[in-house]
Amino acid sequence: MKTSLFASIAALGIVVTLGQSTTMRAKGNTLPPAGNNLIAVDILLEPDRMMVVKANAFNNRLRGDYPAGYSLDATHSPHVSMLQRFVRATDLDAVTAAVAKVLAAERPTDLQLTAKGIDYVMWAGVAVTVLLVECTPELLRLEEKIVDAVTPFSVSGGTAAAFVGADANAETIAYVETFVPKSSGTSYIPHVTAGVAREAFVKQLKTEPFQAFNFKPDGVAIYQLGNFGTASKKLWQSAASGTIALSSVSRRSTGP
Repeated sequence: MKTSLFASIAALGIVVTLGQSTTMRAKGNTLPPAGNNLIAVDILLEPDRMMVVKANAFNNRLRGDYPAGYSLDATHSPHVSMLQRFVRATDLDAVTAAVAKVLAAERPTDLQLTAKGIDYVMWAGVAVTVLLVECTPELLRLEEKIVDAVTPFSVSGGTAAAFVGADANAETIAYVETFVPKSSGTSYIPHVTAGVAREAFVKQLKTEPFQAFNFKPDGVAIYQLGNFGTASKKLWQSAASGTIALSSVSRRSTGP
């Protein structure tokens, strides 16, 4: 790629004009009422085994360079984010219902996706490394519908307390706060985060030939985010079979 993957993400200051509809979506509800805890959520695609195996292979290499990094596991689940937002914990049921309504009209498990390369962005002194995914018209349409569905429940002003572990760094908080519009719509860059490492090591990885591969989503889920945008706590999922399962997460607490 001639342009760094996350130029707009890393800067977190580039304004992308996407028209009036996106402006309305970005605003959401800017003043959450007192007493309503916020949670940082990620509405995401859960990839099939092909992507999970590939992501874990890259993660192993990254941890070989930077052992303090994280493994891909139940609290750091490989995924393709479609939307990250702050919402009220008390609105979670309404958010899941809105997402389910979109999925009733869309068929996300029919998407044919392609991983096309790797890139990274520097956050908190480490290179957050990702597998880039081709943004097909079908994927972009689904992403935009999810954004529209969740906009009525989106709020601003989330802090580290909204994340699992309550230790999210400033870059992670800002990314969620500005996901719409800076990382959505025509600025949407689908990817699977593989882990973190030293920048010099990841630069070396980028010089290696990358064999593109195809994969499919197994389903859609909503997670509470952890630091570095990890999918840390599953709150809801729509299985490939079309059945929907709700977790026993409390709608009053933001704790892990």
